[in-house]
Amino acid sequence: MKKLLVLRHAKSSWTDPDLADFDRPLNERGLRAAPFMGSVIVKDGLEPELIISSPAERARTTAELVVQGGDLAADVRFEERIYEASPHTLLQIVSDLDDDLETVLLVGHNPGIEDFVKLLTGVYEPMSTAAMAVIELGIDYWEDVAAGTGKLLEVVRPKDRLKTIGKLS
Repeated sequence: MKKLLVLRHAKSSWTDPDLADFDRPLNERGLRAAPFMGSVIVKDGLEPELIISSPAERARTTAELVVQGGDLAADVRFEERIYEASPHTLLQIVSDLDDDLETVLLVGHNPGIEDFVKLLTGVYEPMSTAAMAVIELGIDYWEDVAAGTGKLLEVVRPKDRLKTIGKLS
């Protein structure tokens, strides 16, 4: 069985109205949430072998901070098709993965991320910034990924995990 972690980028900044959407950076909350999610990935035993991310600034930085926060050994690959991707485009990206990989983290954007989780699992879950869906896929080969092949194990949200520790905002 394959496992797919689907992470929405951390909270981005809207302070510069002249900045293109693709170039928006993370804000302070996002800069704290992304490495925290890396530590959650390790704590939960979900270390990916590969991270595929949108190259947009906020997603790229999220992926890099997740790696730092969890001291992950995973390679990070930037895939242009993830930016503004439909769920079917995300499905195609995942279906092209190397079968040697068992666990992969995909970092992207809404609404594509929410719709992708629903496509795979049949379950709609709101994906706030830095939220991560943990999906077990009932497949042995990535090329077999299709609508309904996933089981949503959980959605990890930074705020939920920090209730007893402190706040991100």
